[in-house]
Amino acid sequence: MTNDEGTANAKMTKERPERGSRHQDFVIRHSSLRWGPIASDGELAALIEQISSADRVAVDTEADSLHSYREKLCLLQISVPAAVNGRGCNEFIVDPLAGFDLERLRQALEPTEIVLHGADYDLRMLRRGLNFTAHRIFDTMIAARLLGIREFSLAALVKRYFGLELPKGSQKANWAKRPLPARMAEYAINDVRYLLPLAEKLETELDRHQRRDWLRQSCQRAIEQAAVARVRKEDEFWREKLVNAAVSFASGSVPDYKHFSPRRRQAFREAARIALAAPESDWPVLPRRFGTRPTAETVRRTEELRRRRDKSAEELGLEPSFIAPRHILEAIAADHTRAATLLVPWQRELLGIAANL
Repeated sequence: MTNDEGTANAKMTKERPERGSRHQDFVIRHSSLRWGPIASDGELAALIEQISSADRVAVDTEADSLHSYREKLCLLQISVPAAVNGRGCNEFIVDPLAGFDLERLRQALEPTEIVLHGADYDLRMLRRGLNFTAHRIFDTMIAARLLGIREFSLAALVKRYFGLELPKGSQKANWAKRPLPARMAEYAINDVRYLLPLAEKLETELDRHQRRDWLRQSCQRAIEQAAVARVRKEDEFWREKLVNAAVSFASGSVPDYKHFSPRRRQAFREAARIALAAPESDWPVLPRRFGTRPTAETVRRTEELRRRRDKSAEELGLEPSFIAPRHILEAIAADHTRAATLLVPWQRELLGIAANL
């Protein structure tokens, strides 16, 4: 089914997903958790062999964004289907900070379908830390939202489909910490352990409601967006220099700016000392930016798009904002040519604008 098939889509949009848990008919087998990351080239080679034999693997990442200005990939959790290795243990932790050459791992992952939950951040971290670009993904968060599921966190989905409670406690941990504590390893493994069976459950429901192609479209857009290098603003380079200077001052080291006169150097050091001692309430606040007001015609078009969106959302049991958030409606109302870049085909179709592109 493609989104160009108007008759098929018209029938499809009348089907609403059923509510309620379905975990009663599915038994998940717990694997014996392998505590700690892969510790040798031999273990890594064995994992790569298993990935190469699988059509689909689940991946999750952990980074130190809450503990470092320049975040880095700290853990890579991978789950392979149990049938591939024939053993109970099918979850693995790879430590990108351990000094292993991960090029073969990247090559093994590239042709494989990757199951993730909330893929955007993971794809960006994999691109930055592993130079990895996915070709096919299955995002369980997108899949759940396409089924109209309102509580779509991984913990909520695991409870819904398998009746299990995921432990909490390491969301804000420093994932660069080594050696990796056992409780953090368990938390990391839980983020990937249930993704493969969860994807199977979700795709069965997507097929029932003829929305698998919608998932394909949205996942492909997620891949494209993650592959786009973010353009850094000019002030970010200055911000990094200021961060370096702040770290230097905080450690007791004072940079010697050779082009400063003695008077200016002393004034700079004094300003830095005062800034370091200032309470947070005295820190500067970025002024708000005010945009231009939309025209009456843009407001009218936005309201028309909103009505179409809400009608489709009601018929399908979807969240209106998942079809298109308000700011996207406003952008398209102001310039309809942006619809193709801001929305995928199924979203445009539900808004009634696909035929205009």
